[in-house]
Amino acid sequence: MSGRIILETSRLTLREFRPEDADAFARIICDAETMRFYPLPFHRKDVDQWIGRNLRRYKQNGHGLWAIELKSTGELIGDCGITFQQVDGEALPEIGYHLRRDQWGNGYATEAAQACRDYGFTRLQKDALISLIRPENVPSCRVALRNGMTIWKETTHAGLRHGVYRITRAEWAAPDHE
Repeated sequence: MSGRIILETSRLTLREFRPEDADAFARIICDAETMRFYPLPFHRKDVDQWIGRNLRRYKQNGHGLWAIELKSTGELIGDCGITFQQVDGEALPEIGYHLRRDQWGNGYATEAAQACRDYGFTRLQKDALISLIRPENVPSCRVALRNGMTIWKETTHAGLRHGVYRITRAEWAAPDHE
């Protein structure tokens, strides 16, 4: 069973998760170094819940975090997508991403995040998109900046200080996007 394809870029396919992704995805979110800026550590038992939560999001919201596969190999290397995050009492659409450590530095997170940004504005008709990032997570901050986002404000999320990066539809709109 293959997950429904949502987006494709030149090098990546973003598709809905499926239960059999659990072992490959565990290599990502159960890796302490990869998830060091995340509020909680993950264990193998948490992976099935992560996938299940996203399957529910697809049904409830029409979007969630999607599995990232390399087109060249079909290998699952991360996730990226749009979920709702609570920021100061408001549910905001967030572009989130996690990439397997051995794939860092190849531009895949930026490529996936930009595809999700465009999808958020064109298909989902969002007025603004955010990314919640801890200030010390410099690589993720760089991805947000390359995604056209700027720091909008700071907030406390899960008991930790986060920068709220944001891009609005007006900031994104350009002749090549219309």
